Amino acid sequence: MTSAPRIAAIQDISGFGRCSMTVVLPVLSAMGGQCCPLPTAYLSAHTAFPASQHATFLDMTGQMAGTMAHWAELGVTFDAIYSGFLGSEGQISLIEDFYSRFRGEHTLVLVDPVMGDHGKPYRTYTPDMCARMGELAARADVITPNLTEAALLLGEPYEAVPGDEAGLRGWLERLSLEGRRSVVLTGVSLVPGQVGAGWFDRGAGRAGFTMTHQEPAHFPGTGDLFASVVLGSLLRGEALSDAARLAAEFVQRCAAHTLALGTPLLEGVQFEPLLGELIGR
Repeated sequence: MTSAPRIAAIQDISGFGRCSMTVVLPVLSAMGGQCCPLPTAYLSAHTAFPASQHATFLDMTGQMAGTMAHWAELGVTFDAIYSGFLGSEGQISLIEDFYSRFRGEHTLVLVDPVMGDHGKPYRTYTPDMCARMGELAARADVITPNLTEAALLLGEPYEAVPGDEAGLRGWLERLSLEGRRSVVLTGVSLVPGQVGAGWFDRGAGRAGFTMTHQEPAHFPGTGDLFASVVLGSLLRGEALSDAARLAAEFVQRCAAHTLALGTPLLEGVQFEPLLGELIGR
């Protein structure tokens, strides 16, 4: 029996609302991974909730370098490095340093280049910050942008996002940096009523699409859920196309389950009762 793959998860923690680290940890654990959190920030609730004078935010940048130094002292090695939302350019520099210390020959690096959604960058993501995220993503083995982030990475206006398969294949190939990295592009819809992902597999040198039923709601945190399932699948040795299909179908089932229960959309999808579907595949 081989040991569980060890993943460095570089994410923020939101105390309430399913996203980032509170999604990453249970999903990767269910899929057989040992998840080692390197928190970038602590928030009392995720930022999709209405602004409140009582919301808290603790920047953890000052703890990141010390954690890295301690892990290096302990001789920790990683099978994967997985980063998501980041709070500053300084954190991007720290992750680049993390690569220098902990990225081995067979370490899988997944960057979820969280920068925006619905055609707009998040308010904390300046043009300089987006450019630095692009530099970090250029060092990844796999990236998982949504359509907004894909446009930002390519320097294209959001209005230029292709609506057809041929155009999206062109974007996937451009995002792959001439085949140097794999890509899973989320939020793709080729026909009404269906949504899913486009993918480019650098190993196979080809692109494709996976679609599923589109639920009539938008939930925060589903990008984190999707990327985590993709990574867990890849670490089990599954093909990128299979990883993308598993992630799309799992997110859809979680969304349908949550809508059936009628819980508030802002709390995110109730994935916890369905985690068993990801175990032992």
